[in-house]
Amino acid sequence: MYDLTIALENRPGALAEMGEALGRAGVSVEGGGAWVVNDEGVAHFLFEDGEAARAALEAAGINVLEVRDVLVQRLNQSVPGQLGKITRKMAEAGVNIEVLYSDHDHQLILVVDDMAKGRAVSEAWKREMLGARDETAHLHSPGVLDRQ
Repeated sequence: MYDLTIALENRPGALAEMGEALGRAGVSVEGGGAWVVNDEGVAHFLFEDGEAARAALEAAGINVLEVRDVLVQRLNQSVPGQLGKITRKMAEAGVNIEVLYSDHDHQLILVVDDMAKGRAVSEAWKREMLGARDETAHLHSPGVLDRQ
């Protein structure tokens, strides 16, 4: 998955033109958002094929500033504080999170300044979450509590 940083004019129709260009090229948006900052439009959108998205947008005269690899992370939404915990782990590893949003599958998308360190933190988080899930599943599996 890839995050594209896209410069958009701050005017009615700019976002529509972006969406139409992607649609004509058969490129689907997987997540992201757009904002106006200091009267300039900027968007971060997630794509399966970053280069196809770039080509479609540039063919329509839309300025793509950057195409970057992302970290994709699933948080346990039933446990408060997940965002704080994972972002703290990134900070402790010296990883700066430059962009954060969610995709259409409710996964956290992170664009970071150091992919190697960020990936290490992300993989450790995934292992930790799987271990916690396995432990919880074991405690709640049929028959375990019945025998006590």
